[in-house]
Amino acid sequence: MTVNMTKGQAISLQKNDGGSLTAVRMGLGWQAAPRRGLFGTRTREIDLDASAVLFADKQPVDVVFFRHLVSDDGSVRHTGDNLVGGVGQGGDDEAILVDLSRVPVHIDQIVFTVNSFTGQTFQEVQNAFCRLVDETNGQELARYTLAGGGPYTAQIMAKVHRTGAGWTMTALGNPANGRTFQDLMPAILPVL
Repeated sequence: MTVNMTKGQAISLQKNDGGSLTAVRMGLGWQAAPRRGLFGTRTREIDLDASAVLFADKQPVDVVFFRHLVSDDGSVRHTGDNLVGGVGQGGDDEAILVDLSRVPVHIDQIVFTVNSFTGQTFQEVQNAFCRLVDETNGQELARYTLAGGGPYTAQIMAKVHRTGAGWTMTALGNPANGRTFQDLMPAILPVL
């Protein structure tokens, strides 16, 4: 059963049987919003990029994004860059796979971001979402829908963080500006 998350909501990544999830996929999907032009409605391609920044004690230690597809330890993997979005018509346009059982013990948070590499704002994006899927069985666990575009170029979407012996996902949905994850670091640090 999918949990439709709201900004700030947190869910435990424990399975119903009491076990812990071992592998999750953070999927990102979006479509370009139609724009009115002189000759009718048209859409412009939007290049959004998903990134995962790995933190140890509030310090960034690794990042996975379209130019660095696998974390140094191999526990986090990006499936590849999508330059236009909307390919899956509601499915994932980009995805980041996290093998929670392999994440080194010193990594305590993984923050997922999305940014417009080409600089378009979220006013030009529609149907944007991030979702968490149990990678072992394909079951969608949680979905956070980005509601209401805005004049910003990035979003701090969600984080997965250690809680005791397990992991918790928190929907963040914080708007920010930047074309790359490096530009977003000042907006990421306050949510750690």
